[in-house]
Amino acid sequence: MYVGTLELDVLFGDVRSLKQKRALVRPLVSELRRRFEVAVAEVGGRDLYRRAVVGVSAVSGEPGQVREILEACERTVAGYPELELLSARHRMFGPED
Repeated sequence: MYVGTLELDVLFGDVRSLKQKRALVRPLVSELRRRFEVAVAEVGGRDLYRRAVVGVSAVSGEPGQVREILEACERTVAGYPELELLSARHRMFGPED
């Protein structure tokens, strides 16, 4: 079994309240869940208006499949016009870990 994690640090454009931020984060998290069948949550920057850290996790029997899913998630987030992807951090855990 292989588990991959992805940590995405994002910056939102013209956001002036936590309510506006949540209105952008919620659909992003929902789309990743629905489209890629991964576990997703806002894991950092919860009290900041314009920043968020989104965590994504995928599990598979093949490491290549986990990598593909997480890369597709990263591309999807990078394609959102309402935000700027500041960094993406991938980690892979396998049977030897």
